[in-house]
Amino acid sequence: MKGLELLLLPLLLILKDVSAQWNVWMPKDISAMTNSCVVIPCSFTYPSGIRPYRGVHGIWYFGHPYPQLFPPVVYKSRTDIVHESYNGRTKLLGDLMQKNCTLLINNVGVEHSGRYYFRADLGGANIYTYPDFSNLQVLDKPNIDVPEEIVSDQSLDLTCYVPDNCPDMSPQIHWMYTDYLPDPVFTPDNVEDSNTAVLSSTLTFTPKPMHNGQQLGCRVHYENTTFVYERLISLDIKYAPRTVWVNVSQEVMEGSSVVLHCDVDSNPAPTITWYFGDQELMSEVASNSSLSLDYLTPEEEGVYTCVGDNGYGSMNTSMYLAVNYPPREPWINESLTLLEGSSAFLQCISKGNPMPTLTWLKDGELVGTITADERSILELREITPQAHGVYNCLAENEHGRASNSFNITVEFAPILLDDSKCTIVREGVQCVCIASGNPEPVIEFYLPDLNITINNSNSLFNYRTYSDGYTSTGIIKLQDKGERGNNGDTGVHVHCSISNVYGSESIRLELQQEKKFMMAVIVGTIGGVAVIAFIIAAVRYVGQNNKKENGNPGQDVGSKVENPSMFYSAVKKDKQSLRKKVGDDSDYQSVGPMADMERQELNYAALEFLHGRHREGGFRRADGDGSDYTEIKAK
Repeated sequence: MKGLELLLLPLLLILKDVSAQWNVWMPKDISAMTNSCVVIPCSFTYPSGIRPYRGVHGIWYFGHPYPQLFPPVVYKSRTDIVHESYNGRTKLLGDLMQKNCTLLINNVGVEHSGRYYFRADLGGANIYTYPDFSNLQVLDKPNIDVPEEIVSDQSLDLTCYVPDNCPDMSPQIHWMYTDYLPDPVFTPDNVEDSNTAVLSSTLTFTPKPMHNGQQLGCRVHYENTTFVYERLISLDIKYAPRTVWVNVSQEVMEGSSVVLHCDVDSNPAPTITWYFGDQELMSEVASNSSLSLDYLTPEEEGVYTCVGDNGYGSMNTSMYLAVNYPPREPWINESLTLLEGSSAFLQCISKGNPMPTLTWLKDGELVGTITADERSILELREITPQAHGVYNCLAENEHGRASNSFNITVEFAPILLDDSKCTIVREGVQCVCIASGNPEPVIEFYLPDLNITINNSNSLFNYRTYSDGYTSTGIIKLQDKGERGNNGDTGVHVHCSISNVYGSESIRLELQQEKKFMMAVIVGTIGGVAVIAFIIAAVRYVGQNNKKENGNPGQDVGSKVENPSMFYSAVKKDKQSLRKKVGDDSDYQSVGPMADMERQELNYAALEFLHGRHREGGFRRADGDGSDYTEIKAK
């Protein structure tokens, strides 16, 4: 390959004039023959304010510039790990520290044809993939330049081209089947285009009508190799447009302007017509034409085609114009009211470019999956009350976001909650009925012993209700035992009924802690009797001892006690002490499991000494010894 260093010198001079930004230069198109090699010249710049961290590194990608798409790695300066199709084939000829990223690829094949991108790695966050690329075309045959219009008796030049971008291999061109041509002339030449080298050989002769349909061939051979490449052509006396060039496909933002260019190589000059889809936009006779589009809208995105026609034939080239815009406000369902157990399909549609991702949220939490499409459908199966809430569809792309929301209300039959019960409180018995349902359930109480129904129409027994969302609560209070039943027992028979348009339910409410309450009454009664018995026994024991000591059984106990008032005071003190243990009239205390139960009165015995006088209804010993006994009265 001749003069590669000389080709790079103008490139470096050009880059010096470019402002110090992220820029790269490499040939847009370059070619090579199969099994040969190719050198892709490359230079790059980066912002002057960036200082490379731990040197400058680079990566060459094939096919795509975006690492997240996992393009094949052609070359990587940090490691030797590359795609298997490039293993042992690539080498960096340039010095990255000098901003030279020239790449050598050996033993290229047709599968290596495509776009090559360079990515600069300056360390840290200073990593940048340049959008410009070099398009490599790997040929298995040489190219022959044949004019599309061959005029009889006019000199005709046919040129055979072969790429000369491999420094270690020099091609040789030979024409085949030229023996029948009149006075052929062969002219070798080296063509340099965009820093790529092409070796050519031009065959010049004057064709005759008899030559129409005859074949010519070009053979390429590399010295010191067995590589041979051939191409055959047939001469044709027609001249139709050879090439139609238009802008490459591009992306623009909504509201911006763009100019599309079209060049047609033909003779005579063709009629150039611009089409948007099937719609004709403009037409003129010229070798090139420009189409201006202002204030672009998403509706103007699509395929634009330039058609050239000169009567001998026509040719066209198309390009795609993408109009980017943020997502539009999503179209979604209206708010829904659904029945428990049913199913529903929620639909969200939004447009944007690039295509937005659609995300479903319920009460701010992600539901379903994120969809990269203009439409997303969220299916709700066997709906439960928990499906109630605000549903939001969020559309996002790199240019913005938009959202829309609606409500789902779930209706269901009432359900009686576990906290429904009757409990004993200080004022009596309180019954609570708690139900969940939508529409709000109606709560009624029924007392079977009194044959009374309690609801909003007859607010008996302090009946009241309140609601919290889907939950409704009804409360009644039974003030005394007479309201608990006609049979005089202490059982509480209360039924709760709940209902709405989807169903009803009735249940008897259980009395909580009732057994504990009865046990407390029994224990309290037994305890009171035991205390009275203890006091009686104590008094009789003291009285008998006094009689034995004085030897006068006829004398009353009061006369034998030195200070009767002190004795009575001692008994009274015992009584007061016992009251403090279980509670008296002025200081009612609920103890342990007896809390919230009805207050039980305990009656205690008070002793009065009658000084030996017989009282009516008093007791005398049967042996007639004249001893007087104390009468026990209930206070």
